[in-house]
Amino acid sequence: MVSGPSEPPRNKVTMVGVGQVGMACAVSILLRELVDELALVDVMEDKLKGEMLDLQHGSLFFKTPKIVSGKDYSVTTNSRIVIVTAVDVLTYVTWKLSGLPKHRVIGSGTNLDSARFRYLMSQRLGVHPSSLNGWILGEHGDSSVPVWSGVNVAGVNLQKLNPEIGKDGDRENWKSTHKKVVDSAYEVIKLKGYTNWAIGLSVADLTESIIKNLHRVHPVSTMIKGMYGISDQVYLSLPCVLNRKGVSSVVNMSLTQDEVCQLKKSADTLWSIQKDLRNL
Repeated sequence: MVSGPSEPPRNKVTMVGVGQVGMACAVSILLRELVDELALVDVMEDKLKGEMLDLQHGSLFFKTPKIVSGKDYSVTTNSRIVIVTAVDVLTYVTWKLSGLPKHRVIGSGTNLDSARFRYLMSQRLGVHPSSLNGWILGEHGDSSVPVWSGVNVAGVNLQKLNPEIGKDGDRENWKSTHKKVVDSAYEVIKLKGYTNWAIGLSVADLTESIIKNLHRVHPVSTMIKGMYGISDQVYLSLPCVLNRKGVSSVVNMSLTQDEVCQLKKSADTLWSIQKDLRNL
């Protein structure tokens, strides 16, 4: 049998950074069988080669025929998705430096915060996290916004059952659940030194929606200037429809006035950090 010239990959993903988070993302993506080529990029050449070889040695157990690595970014050629391990402000920086349209530069944002939120609430309610709808919006981290008005199980809105949910006067103290979401990363870092598996699984979930053109809704970081009265160019998380083009649309949630104020506060927090980067 004579093989012809190799065709470019159809579903190639590049991971920039092979630290704990980058490798958790890589392994989660490989296990979901989403890609026909995985490229790893890092400046630490020994670790980079070691991680590549370690994954290649497990090729029998993956359905990804090609795993490559390189310090040079030429190894990223033909990538459908490039994943960079960073935060909301650096999503803005990436958008500015890349020159790409805003719908193609996406931060993982509060996708993981929302997963933690749903897990913690589901434990109290005795249901699986997938059976509970709940959103954390805004900034990934301390100033994130829990959307109590939208929390529901099978369409049963918890705020209608408990109008004080999430407020200081709530006798069920649901506000503590959001505090646990905010504190959860610090707790894991204190216990094991870093977080990686949950964010890796979260990023693989986002990758699947894009690669498979699923049109699923995720709370991811997108350019939100002009929404909810926000006038600055900041990347914050809102429910976004993800498909092969990136963010195809943003769901206009019916937020309470208090939730909108919290979202604006998140925007102000980020803008205060990135306002000096306007010359990018």
